[in-house]
Amino acid sequence: MADKTQLLPFLVVFLVISKPTPSASFSYGQIRTLFSLAHSLMTRVGNLRASRGDESGAERARLIAAKLEHGFGLGFWGTMWSVGWDYIKNYGWRGMGSASAELLGAVSDLNELLRSLNELTRLESVMDRKEWVSRNYQDVLRVSRSFFRRLLLVFRQSGALRELVETVQKEVEGGLLGDCLELGSSDLKGLIQAFKDLVLQFSSTSNNRDL
Repeated sequence: MADKTQLLPFLVVFLVISKPTPSASFSYGQIRTLFSLAHSLMTRVGNLRASRGDESGAERARLIAAKLEHGFGLGFWGTMWSVGWDYIKNYGWRGMGSASAELLGAVSDLNELLRSLNELTRLESVMDRKEWVSRNYQDVLRVSRSFFRRLLLVFRQSGALRELVETVQKEVEGGLLGDCLELGSSDLKGLIQAFKDLVLQFSSTSNNRDL
């Protein structure tokens, strides 16, 4: 008899591809892209913090990068199972109602963040990027807070999805956003774009189910 842990990835894939609407199917490739961009970004954040002498901060970033690098082992599938089950139990088979508007608002926030990052990534010198961050950090932080607030209204039930959003929100407000902006990295822009694509899929599915 097959070990249960060997069956776990196949169960997760089955749950993902068997959702009621095709637009809800998040591919392995999409998730892998998110992990790859996040790994690259966190590696660079770790190097930036180390260059400033922030060894504890650098170690936290490197630890996250290491987890992302090895993320497609059993631990990843365990997380996917937890998140997937939470989605099905709390959101997959019921209409989103007023939360659908929050999803559209979240997409609007992501578009605003992308416009800011397009401006930032065009700057070539470190000094120009630092000046841009000094001028625009509070605006970017405001939009980021709006985005996470909307996600928490969407994922309103206690569970893995809400905990994941809260964890990322805490990291972003704890200094991660500033470090990412200081890097002026295209990885951050790519990460937000990839996440936006997932939000659009989720939003489309939710709207169809509410009709």
